[in-house]
Amino acid sequence: MRDKVTGARRWVVKIGSALLTADGKGLDEAAMAVWVEQMILLRDAGVELVLVSSGAVAAGMSRLGWTARPKAVHELQAAAAVGQMGLVQAWESSFARRGRPTAQILLTHDDLSDRKRYLNARSTLRTLLDLGAIPVINENDTVVTDEIRFGDNDTLAALVANLVEADLLVILTDRDGMFDADPRSKPDATLISEARADDPALDEVAGGSGGALGRGGMQTKLRAARLAARSGAHTVIAGGRIDQVLTRLRQGERLGTLLAPERNRHAARKQWLAGHLQMRGTLGLDAGAVLALRQGRSLLPVGVRSVVGNFRRGEMVVCKGPDGAEVARGLVNYSALEAQRILGRSSEEIERLLGYVDEPEMVHRDNMILL
Repeated sequence: MRDKVTGARRWVVKIGSALLTADGKGLDEAAMAVWVEQMILLRDAGVELVLVSSGAVAAGMSRLGWTARPKAVHELQAAAAVGQMGLVQAWESSFARRGRPTAQILLTHDDLSDRKRYLNARSTLRTLLDLGAIPVINENDTVVTDEIRFGDNDTLAALVANLVEADLLVILTDRDGMFDADPRSKPDATLISEARADDPALDEVAGGSGGALGRGGMQTKLRAARLAARSGAHTVIAGGRIDQVLTRLRQGERLGTLLAPERNRHAARKQWLAGHLQMRGTLGLDAGAVLALRQGRSLLPVGVRSVVGNFRRGEMVVCKGPDGAEVARGLVNYSALEAQRILGRSSEEIERLLGYVDEPEMVHRDNMILL
């Protein structure tokens, strides 16, 4: 299965708080520079990369002189606000020294559960990747509440992997991977090199909570791998302190634990789209648009002949051919009112007709399943 790592073209890399703050001693900028060097090498080799960085609360705790992670939400938010400043500055400075631009993105659960904001976030991330920038993502700890907190950045990383349709999720932690027993109490525990993410036997060996700095543990990493598997991504859980861990993974070394999805990415995404939302409207297509979709292209406004329903951007619509047969379903980039105004027109006319342009496509091929 290691060929799935070497052949992955889009990675999401998550680095935990204990690694980033040298177990609570403040941001370990020397270690960050080592990871940055590896990420730059991956990016130069053609790998598109998104970084999910923990550490804001832990960095804030260090700056404030706190030794124990607070439990009150307002104290966590205050620590995150203090720490986020230094965290982002450290990443930006390290990447900038190597000539690579970065972009800060703060997310909450609401951003990925609301379809319009989901598409907005996805479009921004896709554009940043096209521009060669490294998105640095963290949970927006400063404004979240108990109801909308992801709970840990492992879960956030898995949701981001789904958002950007990553081939691979790499979770760097202070342990070398998943073991068949807790290595802290059983020194003879054996590293699990490869497994299926949905293997129920893994639940028994993933016990234990996170450390004093983070919210996650091996349980959250297993849950993240299973979430990533829903969109067809493989997950590697590996030790962040392993020398050149990212580049060695890229070269096919059997480091850490590789967890494989049950389905390939295409089948997993098709299932996700098919069962995710109710149909909110219908787009009637001409014969040329039907042919284009079957050739793997996106749906452009010029191929749309009719709009039925009262849908919003990000909602699911069904696409029908001239004979009324269903051709595809997908997440639409424009509301029903906007779609009415641009149907049959070229993408270059969208800005003139609407006064702005969200996307050149009515439905992007990555957010569509053919029927």
